[in-house]
Amino acid sequence: MRAPTVATAALCLAWALVLVPAFPQGRSSPGTGPPKKPGASHGSRCGDESLNDTDTLRRCADDGAFDAVTLDEKGRMLFFKGDEVWKGSHGRPEPINATWPELGSGPVDTAFRIHHKSSSVHDSLYLFQGEQVWVYTDGKLRSGYPRAIGDEFKGVPGHLDSAVECHPEECQAEGIIFFKGSDVYWYDLSAGQLKQRAWTQVGNCSAALRWLERYYCFQGLNFLRFNPVSGDVPAHRYPLDSRDYFICCPGRGHGHAAHHNATLHAPMDRCSGLPLQAFASDDKGRLYAFRKGYYFRLDSRRDGWHAWPLSHRWAGLEGEVDATFMWENFMYVIQGSKVFIYREDQGHALMQDYPKGLQEELGIPGADAAFTCPGSPLLYVIQGSSMQEVDLGNSQRVPKPAVPIPHSHVDSATCTADGVYLFHDAVFYHYPDAASLAGASAPAAPQITATVFFAC
Repeated sequence: MRAPTVATAALCLAWALVLVPAFPQGRSSPGTGPPKKPGASHGSRCGDESLNDTDTLRRCADDGAFDAVTLDEKGRMLFFKGDEVWKGSHGRPEPINATWPELGSGPVDTAFRIHHKSSSVHDSLYLFQGEQVWVYTDGKLRSGYPRAIGDEFKGVPGHLDSAVECHPEECQAEGIIFFKGSDVYWYDLSAGQLKQRAWTQVGNCSAALRWLERYYCFQGLNFLRFNPVSGDVPAHRYPLDSRDYFICCPGRGHGHAAHHNATLHAPMDRCSGLPLQAFASDDKGRLYAFRKGYYFRLDSRRDGWHAWPLSHRWAGLEGEVDATFMWENFMYVIQGSKVFIYREDQGHALMQDYPKGLQEELGIPGADAAFTCPGSPLLYVIQGSSMQEVDLGNSQRVPKPAVPIPHSHVDSATCTADGVYLFHDAVFYHYPDAASLAGASAPAAPQITATVFFAC
């Protein structure tokens, strides 16, 4: 079955042009080095504390489960325990009422950073205590709060154990997942309706968290990763100890062998300068980069960086990819002479009967790189020093004659509202549009990929 051809949605990145003229649209200024753990602030490092430190002992104790975990509007991970909160994965805690004075003393039952279609509410921090909820926007308590939880979320009980926001591209709707004991509730923000979930693998979550498109249920110090639609937990991996993944504790941490082996760690290091085999962007502003069986999400840099195995997002996809591109709600992944197509609006589900032959689907034998541009059904395929155009809006995909480009080889390519980007080794080249690339007699000035795209 061929992917449906319907009116093309604009394929764009919701980034602004700053500092460097060739930045993708919507990029913010580069940050410093990567956090060692998801909760660490930029530039912070684990491993510089000892168990003789009282705060470290309390954070890393065997009975040190947190009451709530969430990200704030700046992307810092907050760990609530009793009357205190850790802002990041290490360091000293602060009194909760030092930041949120209206809340008084702790503990906080649960917390989340909401994802909402209303820009006035989006990214607000929700803190729950007993029967009430406090809502903070840009650090200030919103007018009319605190209010009863049941008034804010009709039918939701008080004295919750945990809750986590659910993004529409991952949950098929915009909502909140609430946990109380073994009961799990789904609250649809658009419809204002509450439904109970009959989940058997997830429950009794003392805290819950969404981080970089992944959903976590903390059960004391241990945690599970779960599917926010089905409640399924990946087999044979969980539970894991949060002290090895989310907070800094002396002598603990995952992946030590890989991190000390430069060869093994380099593909997962965004700043390594190794070639990137593919890029893909979509109409929701998401931007992905692919390298040796892993992918990075670039547009969510506020919340940190991480390299994930391809199969964590796109089932059945493993190893290196040759090219990727998005058109409407479909992700196309080219591997050799085959193409996979995934429905990005249906939980990244692989289309039935795929993968298929690349020649059959797109009329091309292979690709070094491929890209589509915002608002256009035209696919541009690069092989060697030439580029072909394929109209995805046609049921019969017949490539136009190849045209030369001023590059003997590229590793990957992408196109945003700011133009076309070609990547080779550790650098990229920017062109205003595909026509400018095809008409160029010499390559554009090279720029460092890690600096511009990965804030290294």
